[in-house]
Amino acid sequence: MDTGVAQSLDIYTEHFGLHQRPFSLQPDPDFLFWSLVHKKAYSMLEYGIMTHAPITVITGEVGAGKTTLLRLLLRNLGPDFTVGLVSNAHGDRGELLHWVLMALGQSPLPDASHVVLFSQFQSFLVEEYAAGRRTVLIFDEAQNLNEDTLEELRMFSNINADRDELIQLVLVGQPELREMIRGPKLVQFAQRVSSDYHLPAMSASAVRDYIAHRTYVAGATRDIFTNEAAMAVHQATGGIPRLINQLCDYALVYVFGEGLYKVDERIIHQVVEDRNANGTFTPLQTPTRSWWGGR
Repeated sequence: MDTGVAQSLDIYTEHFGLHQRPFSLQPDPDFLFWSLVHKKAYSMLEYGIMTHAPITVITGEVGAGKTTLLRLLLRNLGPDFTVGLVSNAHGDRGELLHWVLMALGQSPLPDASHVVLFSQFQSFLVEEYAAGRRTVLIFDEAQNLNEDTLEELRMFSNINADRDELIQLVLVGQPELREMIRGPKLVQFAQRVSSDYHLPAMSASAVRDYIAHRTYVAGATRDIFTNEAAMAVHQATGGIPRLINQLCDYALVYVFGEGLYKVDERIIHQVVEDRNANGTFTPLQTPTRSWWGGR
């Protein structure tokens, strides 16, 4: 990192008494805020794993916190699990098996047919089962999979050993994934889904608590955002964590630039207005002015 940038960040955190930025966009389980909806989503993830659900599906809007929940799940799974994580997979059947084998640490046989690749995959699952390990295959951004690929995944879930299934599938994606699974072509796939949850946006009170939680985890010893500012953040972002992080991070920069120590509603409105006028990111909703009358 450039020395000047690093020093600026040090000044930024010291100004507010923090030891790190509270609103980084990188998924970090250490900052996970357990809102009611996030508790439910993670409970369904754990339920799916512990009950040997063939397929678990978690959906939510962009930036709703799905990947952070996945990171926590990966951290908590013990040595009895062999986990393969596939992100942004796409392509036909042969390409899907390449993605899967590589995620599981296997080298796909060169120039192998689909039948040979599937045999290699099945042999790996049998070996893991014989060694007392359960295999979990996780697809992040699973809305990028097409109907044929999802049907291929359903066939994976049919690989059994006696009464036990050799592989469990976890699909995490945007709402389009949910709509695709509800379609007439994926009835058999939907019937194999034993655990699912749609992660909605956070409520206004949850956003207030979320902001306070992240600032205190970052080292704050006092409230940096007023209640009115938190309400304005909720109105502007619709309760989507990634947008909340972007807006709050900008707000801290604005307050630091003005030499102040508290983010109020005025600052949130200013950030929203500037971003919508000059920014290149997702537009934010203009919050309803309450006490400051637009001054």
